Amino acid sequence: MKKVEAIIKPFKLDEVKDALTKLGIYGMTITEVKGFGRQKGHVEVYRGTEYEVNFIPKIKIEVVVPDAIISKVIDTFLEKAKTGNIGDGKLFIYSLEDVVRIRTGERGEAAI
Repeated sequence: MKKVEAIIKPFKLDEVKDALTKLGIYGMTITEVKGFGRQKGHVEVYRGTEYEVNFIPKIKIEVVVPDAIISKVIDTFLEKAKTGNIGDGKLFIYSLEDVVRIRTGERGEAAI
C-alpha cells in the first residue's frame, strides 16, 4: 500500500476528486493549506494598496491506495492537477506498513 499526499491548486480539487473516484478511490482527506515553493509568493493590489502575499493557498489531498493501482493514481494527479504554470504542486508517495480500520479491526488493503 502507498500513501499519496498531493499539494495542488484549489480550483483543481473537483477535477482531481472526480477522476480519483472513477478509479475506485472514495476515501480521501482534504486540507486547506498555505505555503510556497519556487513561486515565493506574489504581489496583489487591494483598494489601491499593494501588498505581498508570501503564502499561497493550496489544497492537500491524502489518499491510501493499493500497490496495484499506484501508477494510475499518479498519472491521474499528473493529468488532472496540471495547468502548465508554476505552482501546480507536488506529489509525495510513501510506503505504508499497515492500515487498521478502527471500527472493525480490519487490516491491510481491506481497511482502505
